Amino acid sequence: MSQSVVDTSAHGGRALPSDDELRGPLEDMLARAKAQGADAAEASISASRALSVGVRARERESVEFEGDRSAAVTVYRGQRSGSASTTDLSRDGLNTALEQALTIARYTEADAYAGLAEARFMARDWPELSLYHPWALSPDEGERLALEIEAAALDHDPRIVHTEGASVTTQDGVSVYGNSHGFVGIERASRQSVACTAIARDDAGMQREVAFSQSRRADALDNGADIGRRAATRALDRLGARGVPTTTAPVLFTSRMARSLWSHLLGAISGGSLYRNASFLKDRIDTTIAVGSVHISQHPHRPEGLASAGFDGDGVATTQRTLVEDGVLRGYLLSAYSARRLGLETTGNAGGVFNLDVAPGDESFDALVSGMPRGLVVTELMGQGVNLVNGDYSRGAAGWWVENGELAYPVENATIAGNLADMFAGITALGNDIELQAALRTPSVLIDRMTIAGQ
Repeated sequence: MSQSVVDTSAHGGRALPSDDELRGPLEDMLARAKAQGADAAEASISASRALSVGVRARERESVEFEGDRSAAVTVYRGQRSGSASTTDLSRDGLNTALEQALTIARYTEADAYAGLAEARFMARDWPELSLYHPWALSPDEGERLALEIEAAALDHDPRIVHTEGASVTTQDGVSVYGNSHGFVGIERASRQSVACTAIARDDAGMQREVAFSQSRRADALDNGADIGRRAATRALDRLGARGVPTTTAPVLFTSRMARSLWSHLLGAISGGSLYRNASFLKDRIDTTIAVGSVHISQHPHRPEGLASAGFDGDGVATTQRTLVEDGVLRGYLLSAYSARRLGLETTGNAGGVFNLDVAPGDESFDALVSGMPRGLVVTELMGQGVNLVNGDYSRGAAGWWVENGELAYPVENATIAGNLADMFAGITALGNDIELQAALRTPSVLIDRMTIAGQ
């Protein structure tokens, strides 16, 4: 992209506060919490700003400036805790929030698992992650780029009759977290994105598809015209979509759709699901949960990573770690609280996972398709029919039907069903096609058999 990337202090005239402007009030609030009887406390203060420009039908549709500031504090009196939040970052506003938290802590029920993460787990130092690359984007520049993206879609083919719009968004923010162990961590980060949704029409009807690009840096975004053409091509590919007969056959998830598969696995190995006995993967550490070709690892210190962080939501140091090795589950995703509930130690995953990589295979996506005598390629998923308690899986799907190793026709209104345990065990191949602009990087995934229900 041709837009310049420079440091700027404001979007729409509102600057982000400096590190000291956040650190000072936070440390003061923690000190006052202890002075007013709290045994321990933790707090966070954040500020963010964003500019989003949208166009539709070759005209500007919206220009939105957003600016948010908020603070939250939790205090502990023994095993009792109280939390409060505010958008008023004045001293009086923070005082009020602290007083509310202290009051709540007096009356709430005791929780034997409540409290800060142990001091020995606090992050002490972490590498420079290069997360902050603000984009000096004006509304006029955003509009020009969005119009370029939409025009590329509309001009790609006469069958692209409309779009649901094209957008350009720049966001950045700063946040500080601290607790009464003396830990204070500050993160300043930015995120840029462009997107377009194209609508194609022929005698059989209309189809829509989306394309987008995101990055920490504006100059790392995909070319705007390429985004528009990609959305148009995807929409055109879906024209003539029809149902499929109900059958059992292989299913190939594209790399975009495969992310949802692994997100279900992450949900099943996350502390909340585990201590609530709501996971089909509870008590499965060091047991085989997938085929041996599956390797999944976390990389929290990746420069410019979309989910990079030096510390988690408890102030605990993040680490590179292996979650699944040769198909064997090696670790859970635990916060300090969920770890205590399970009788384990925190894994530094309060707030989620930090840059997940699924190791690729050797074959290209086209090679995986050519190796399918018949089956379904999934390019879109709908619905939320996943039960993490027992692993049952059923979701609406669209994509392509494969016959004799070739894409035969586009598919819509299908349902794919199975069980996650069987699906992970039934992975027959992983592609070598990984989208790098994602916090969860995965190749396409081929599963040997699933139930495919048609109209």
